[in-house]
Amino acid sequence: MNAEQTFKDWQQVQNMPDYLKQQLATLGQDPKWVEDAFGQEINFGTAGMRGRLEPGTNRINLFTIERVTEGLARLIDENGLDAQKRGVVISFDSRYHSREFAEIAARVLGAHGIQVYLFDDLRPTPELSFAVRYLHTFAGINITASHNAKQYNGYKVYGADGAQMGPENAARVFAHAQQVNDMFTIKAAPVAQLREQGLLKLIGEDLDEAYLAELKNVNVNPQMIKENAAKLTIIYSPLHGTGKMIYDRAFRQGGFTNIIPVPSQSIIDPEFPTTKKPNPEYRDVFDPGVALANQKQADLIIATDPDADRMGACVRDENGNFQVLTGNQIATLMAYYLLVNLKNSGKLTSDYELITSIVSSQMPLKIARDFGIKTKSVLTGFKFIGEEVDRMNKEHDGQFLMGFEESYGYLFKPFARDKDAMQGALMFAEVASYYASRGMTVLDGLKEIWQKYGTSYEITRAIEMPGIGGQKKMASLMSKLRDEHLTAINGMSVIKTQDFLLQEETVNGQTQSMTDLPKSNVLKYFLADETWLALRPSGTEPVIKAYVGVNKPDIKTAESAAEDYQTALAELLK
Repeated sequence: MNAEQTFKDWQQVQNMPDYLKQQLATLGQDPKWVEDAFGQEINFGTAGMRGRLEPGTNRINLFTIERVTEGLARLIDENGLDAQKRGVVISFDSRYHSREFAEIAARVLGAHGIQVYLFDDLRPTPELSFAVRYLHTFAGINITASHNAKQYNGYKVYGADGAQMGPENAARVFAHAQQVNDMFTIKAAPVAQLREQGLLKLIGEDLDEAYLAELKNVNVNPQMIKENAAKLTIIYSPLHGTGKMIYDRAFRQGGFTNIIPVPSQSIIDPEFPTTKKPNPEYRDVFDPGVALANQKQADLIIATDPDADRMGACVRDENGNFQVLTGNQIATLMAYYLLVNLKNSGKLTSDYELITSIVSSQMPLKIARDFGIKTKSVLTGFKFIGEEVDRMNKEHDGQFLMGFEESYGYLFKPFARDKDAMQGALMFAEVASYYASRGMTVLDGLKEIWQKYGTSYEITRAIEMPGIGGQKKMASLMSKLRDEHLTAINGMSVIKTQDFLLQEETVNGQTQSMTDLPKSNVLKYFLADETWLALRPSGTEPVIKAYVGVNKPDIKTAESAAEDYQTALAELLK
């Protein structure tokens, strides 16, 4: 692709919106930007596409949205009349141009005679996943960049099961999109025409009520909540996003009435003005909540990211200060509570299953095995957890306890097939109520678990490799590490290596096949001191994700060791 010529072609487009024309004129003065924005197609994988809101073939804008939607429309067309009638449900978040992108996607699909259900306003990602299943549509589209900074937006495609679209169909969508000869003349039917024909239907409160009815079943001990929820005051923040649409009704019907929203972060604002990046794993996003919690003498703070699929929490320590929990720590607390509750109620059986990703904490797996239930580790991406839930249902093989990923994603009831921050918030509030019933804080509960099972601590870092050469650099680094066959990291012996791309496991120099999971570009190392480390290029961002998990006698030693290993990984990737 000739970046300079493509850039010039874009300058000649007649139907270019004014804001894109202005960006072309300003940003186009930088040759490096031109090369990056126009030198390649934006990556589209099983997690869809995500990028900066700018003109260019390697960016998110009106035209790249139209093109990929045309690709989806052609996939639906080749699946026949039934697929067209079942149609697509579309949702969007609070970001710049999200509503505009959702509408143009609806218009492109409608031009193909495909039925479209469009949410009347922003809604959480998990509600979109639920809506696909509830309406029995062929697919779903979500316009969101999740927890990315304000300069980004994205496009996720969901399959009929409510999980993000599988690799085969995602590849077909991308292939169809690339066959579009002129991305500036894609047919998009007028909204009025689609409404008149019945091809575009607005949805909203009807789906809210159905989704809330399912959320009623997330909590497992309503009586305990009834007796103890009043002991807690919970601060909640939607981080300027979609959680605002549903949180109050969800909490209240769950029995949690002492919920106080953070006013400044409850304003729907695509600038995300109270944060550098609206990600609930970062301490700074909790600062307004901490100030309010101290004022109201609250016990904990719950935050959901702008599309409400990730949930984070901040809890008081023994000194009265607030501490942000990791996604792994939250999952550990939830898994332990669920299993204790099942055991105490006499409902614990060995056919329960806990599902997580290969780069998440081993602690919940250790707890699950102690309680005698099954565990399953899958590739990163919540759709793989959804696939395992489907397998369990089809084969009548056990009961789903929970699924989680270290990146603050949790699922308890599979009426949605993506991570669900509303479910996570309700379950975490129940966990806090349980410890309140015992006169303990959430942090007390975590320490109790550590005393029983050992102290684990994990850190995830995103090592950025931006620019048009970023993808090549990531591929080169991963290839280099495969060739080196590391025998030690940070002075500690590597006792086992798992290569999920080559599907090989090496132990003490002996290599054997490992084909129980699909191929994925992930390297995972197990060290002699019970540490594990993993490296995974992101499918949606120009970063390599570096994961470290350690087991040590106490939390301070664990935190220090994890930081040291992260430094070692960063050196390997230079």
